[in-house]
Amino acid sequence: MSDQHFEQDETLRLPTVQFRVVLDLGPRLAAAITLPPELAHPDLFADRDDEGGALNLSIDYDSGQLHVLLDEAGPSFHFHGTIDPMESPWPADQTQILLEWALILVQEVDALDELLDSIYEAAEWFEQGFTLYVPETEPTQLELIEVGIIGELLTLPWLGSGRVDHEHIDGDNHPIALLWNVNNDDPDVPIARAWLDPLTGEPRTGAEPGVDWNAVAMSESEVLQWLVGIYTNHHVAPTPEAQIMRAALERIGGIS
Repeated sequence: MSDQHFEQDETLRLPTVQFRVVLDLGPRLAAAITLPPELAHPDLFADRDDEGGALNLSIDYDSGQLHVLLDEAGPSFHFHGTIDPMESPWPADQTQILLEWALILVQEVDALDELLDSIYEAAEWFEQGFTLYVPETEPTQLELIEVGIIGELLTLPWLGSGRVDHEHIDGDNHPIALLWNVNNDDPDVPIARAWLDPLTGEPRTGAEPGVDWNAVAMSESEVLQWLVGIYTNHHVAPTPEAQIMRAALERIGGIS
């Protein structure tokens, strides 16, 4: 499969929208710990497993990742960016402070029973066009967070024949498959794929071999360029939920 790179036209991106969120962020104990300057600005995300029990906290940097799991057995952690998942990508003194901060943060998030649900609900409010989210809550100290939600790239609807859909597939660099069906049934024929270039972080696309592009009713180049926008919006650009989540976790953790 040969791959192609298409430049994204940023003039087609919708403007950033200021969204205000009111949340219960608890006592913010992790904010008392100052992270090392080299690790001061992680990309943060938290979610629970499919059973709704264990809490996963992802702390990501370009130089590596720390993932913390909190379940009934207590907290555990591992790293990415090194061969040994128990070996930190960072110096020992920086790692010690980061771990102390992360273990407090994951326990704080776990103690805030409604936080993740409120963030999910806030994202739904944003998608419906509202600019302020306020949860239903008992009297408690609340905090206002302002988040600049990045706009999506404007993309055309599918202009080829039949129906298409996309799904995650196994492989490195976050690949997805573009599935197609000429009869408007559930898409089931892979015709192209997209993934992230590990060196540049930009989307790459490639066509599957043997595709009848006349039947698809779009050229290979047109399909791959269309797929770049879909991949960017759904798999590269952070979702409103992720952007609100990051802002809330930054506030709890004292990151400015």
